[in-house]
Amino acid sequence: MTEATTDNPVGHDLEAESAEVLDVLAKGGIAIIPLNVAYAILGQTESAIRKIFEVKQRSFDKPSGNFGSAAASADLHILTDEGVALRTALIEDADLPFSIVAEYRKDHPFLSNVDPFVLSTSTKGTTMDMLMNAGPLHNALAKLSYERKTPVFGSSANQSLSGSKYTISDIEPAVLDAADIIIDHGRCRDANDQGMSSTIIDFRDWSVVRAGCRFDEIKAFAKARFGISLGA
Repeated sequence: MTEATTDNPVGHDLEAESAEVLDVLAKGGIAIIPLNVAYAILGQTESAIRKIFEVKQRSFDKPSGNFGSAAASADLHILTDEGVALRTALIEDADLPFSIVAEYRKDHPFLSNVDPFVLSTSTKGTTMDMLMNAGPLHNALAKLSYERKTPVFGSSANQSLSGSKYTISDIEPAVLDAADIIIDHGRCRDANDQGMSSTIIDFRDWSVVRAGCRFDEIKAFAKARFGISLGA
């Protein structure tokens, strides 16, 4: 029997799992889910987000990310034509995981029901970080979140500065105990010895907020396809 991994979740119904996660989050719960880049911890309500920051021992100066889709980014992010083209190509052609930091539309209906505290801890100034293409469950969850108009926010499922976690058994007990639902798809595809998670790119000026896993591939692709020098 083939062992399940985050990139090949054998025996898992992604649509059913996504719906179950969103139902838990809508009731104020917390979820831990598998991404290709690392396990993540998610919430939607003020109480859930506060709990996540508490158990992670995370500073409120470090905002959560939005677990989004290309469609959600197209609605919320304000990008140049070049930025739109790079986003599309990284997803559809390169099939790489990455996070976009960009200006966002504060008055968009997709955000209309987001608690003000949650939005304030999931944005920085006029920008929002949105994770793209981080694995089968991420993509299914992001699609359903967009359809239901219920944004999902969170970060890696680990205590701050301890490095990303690539199996459920590696996650600190305090973080695990905070979750109302845990989805286990085995070891993360992009596990690495450095404890890196997603690469975060500021699409306003191509600066690199965080050079995470797969960064070398992302950088090479952006340069070869568009002549964009990331981090320049």
